[in-house]
Amino acid sequence: MHEYKTWNGPMPTTAAQASVATASGVKTMLQVATPSTRQLQIWEWGYSFDVASAGIMTVELMQTDVAATVTAHVASGVQPLDPNAPASLATLGTTATGYTSTSEGATAAARVFDAVKIPIAGGDNLRYTWQYTPVTAPIMAVSKFLRIRVTATTTTPTMLCWVVWGGC
Repeated sequence: MHEYKTWNGPMPTTAAQASVATASGVKTMLQVATPSTRQLQIWEWGYSFDVASAGIMTVELMQTDVAATVTAHVASGVQPLDPNAPASLATLGTTATGYTSTSEGATAAARVFDAVKIPIAGGDNLRYTWQYTPVTAPIMAVSKFLRIRVTATTTTPTMLCWVVWGGC
């Protein structure tokens, strides 16, 4: 099974991977759309914030039935971890795989795979990484949307997040 990784921003070339500003309320920071022909299995995910939050934030890794409207990733933004692997089959587009949502959409069904609360002043929660075991790794259904979503009470912090998956 091939593995892929993507971030909540374009693939860096001459500059470092950029963090993205959070928003007050709910905002999808990264979204991966599974194709209609393949499932994907989540191997790991994580995030970091540049500064501590002025309020409580919740960060979720979840599957939804409806896409957020995002800045579309291009093929180079979804990188295979093996240089000999084929390009990912994840669907690209503004209502598919991308980052930094402008509209959340009306989700009717969701599955939450992980959620982290970040208290005022952040503390050690400014960085988080979770790696699943083969037994506990969530499997995404076909034609669904994997999201890393943040709910914030402030727009101060900027966030860098990523996800690694296999299968498509």
